[in-house]
Amino acid sequence: MILVVATANLTSAEVAQCLKVLSDPTRLLILKLVQKKEYCVCQFVEMFEISQPAVSQHIRKLKQTELLKEVRRGQWRFYSLDPSSKHYQVVVDVLNYIDGDDEQLKELLMKETPVICN
Repeated sequence: MILVVATANLTSAEVAQCLKVLSDPTRLLILKLVQKKEYCVCQFVEMFEISQPAVSQHIRKLKQTELLKEVRRGQWRFYSLDPSSKHYQVVVDVLNYIDGDDEQLKELLMKETPVICN
């Protein structure tokens, strides 16, 4: 499988918009999680201990910035980082600054459950 990563020159407004979306800790951690594998909204609800509507609002903002790839399976949606996004390299560069020993990230990963919505 060949992975094509979009490399694009962005305007200052595009970079600012991307960084604005990344500035929320919950969205930043969602992106860090989906960088490695796909997740369902139900998993985020459990991991972040926030309501499904709150998770959906974060997902909506990430999708509006074209950072997430969505796959539907029945009525459920699964999300992963979209490598074809024009913002992909900016996002990956920022995510690489998050230490693997980050306490919040480790706590979230400990709360990770198998997909229960299938």
